[in-house]
Amino acid sequence: MDKKNINLNKKPSWKALKIGGVSEGGSAKDFATGDWREERPVIDFKKCKQCFECWGYCPEAAFIVQKQKIVGINYLHCKGCGICAKECPYKAINMVEEKK
Repeated sequence: MDKKNINLNKKPSWKALKIGGVSEGGSAKDFATGDWREERPVIDFKKCKQCFECWGYCPEAAFIVQKQKIVGINYLHCKGCGICAKECPYKAINMVEEKK
């Protein structure tokens, strides 16, 4: 490729973009990112009403679902962001300090 003829100001047309405009990104689905956490979410199943709000808001799909029930959290992928605890309407998720 001739570097002299590259126009850095030219943007690709919409037809050249990938769906959603996203290029090769990553997520915790493909990478074990759980060691980034400083806190981890813990579910109090006595308070949990299986409303799936935590599952819906989790950016890494770290909640484990079996037979249409949340049964745990995949800590290998959970980054400890706390969104699940914040969004839980029943306060069934608590963030606790991660023990290394």
